[in-house]
Amino acid sequence: MTASAFDEVAFFRAIAEGPVRALLIGRRGLIALGMPVMTRDYDFWIPADDAAALNTALLPFGMLPSRSPEEARKNGRYMLENDEHVDVLVARSVSTIDGTMVHFEDVWARRIYLTIGDVDVPIPCIDDYILTKRFGARPRDADDIRWLERFRSNQP
Repeated sequence: MTASAFDEVAFFRAIAEGPVRALLIGRRGLIALGMPVMTRDYDFWIPADDAAALNTALLPFGMLPSRSPEEARKNGRYMLENDEHVDVLVARSVSTIDGTMVHFEDVWARRIYLTIGDVDVPIPCIDDYILTKRFGARPRDADDIRWLERFRSNQP
C-alpha cells in the first residue's frame, strides 16, 4: 500500500477558506517558525462550535473524524485521519498544568499568521503558544517552551 499524495498548502487553504477558526498549535507550527524538529501530525485548537465546519473543510482530503461534532464537544478533542493525522482540541478554555485558564477567544484575538506556501495560517502569538505548550507536561513540551522563549528573546 502506498501513501496518498498530500498537498499541505491545499490542506491549509481549505481550512483558511472555510468558516472555521482553527489555530495551528503543536510542532507543525514550531517547524514553520523555524524550530528544527520533526512531527508527523497536525494539531489544531478550535472553538467548541467549529468541529462540523472543520470536518467539512477537510472532507475533500478524505479525512474522517473519530467523533461526531457533538461527541467532540463533550470529549474536548478528536482526530481527523487518513494517511495524515490531525489532532483537534475542541474547547472554549483549557487549563495549563499550573492552573492558568487559557481562553480560545483571547488567543484568537492575539493570533499571528505564518505564510505556508501562499496561505496565511493562524497560530497563537508566541506568549500564547508557550501557554498552549503548558497544557501538557511532556518532556518535549518543556523543550518546545525553551525553544519558544529563545525565539521570543530574539524578536525585535
